[in-house]
Amino acid sequence: MQDLRTFPSTLRTMLESVPPELLTKRSAAGFFSCVENAWHLADLEVEGYGERLRRLLAEESPSLPDFRGDVIAEERDYNRLQLAPALERFERARSENLALIDAASDEDKKRIGEQEGVGTVTFERVVAMMREHDQSHAEELKSLFGELGL
Repeated sequence: MQDLRTFPSTLRTMLESVPPELLTKRSAAGFFSCVENAWHLADLEVEGYGERLRRLLAEESPSLPDFRGDVIAEERDYNRLQLAPALERFERARSENLALIDAASDEDKKRIGEQEGVGTVTFERVVAMMREHDQSHAEELKSLFGELGL
């Protein structure tokens, strides 16, 4: 849980250190730029994880849609957006999601749903997926920083 709590501030610290002219540079392999990473994380936190957590608590065995991050990034053209609002959106949404997680009972954490492309998930598994996703983006950003000479 501590990783989930600290990642938004870690992300802010990492990305605010990047020179503005490098914020929209993608990796050689075509992975997200810094700005794209921030917006992806923010939108997924709201429209993916937040939605899944709320629905798992409120509904019996909900059918949870996939969050097509690559498609959404292209549709929303993240690289044309500013960094600061993405960081604010991510921090706010993560705080809201942490409040749901902290308030969940042991019984709530076992609630199940079906997530498109994944299969059966529990509330607890969604929380673990959040942590895993944070870690993968932290690694992706470290790799990008290496390519950018940061």
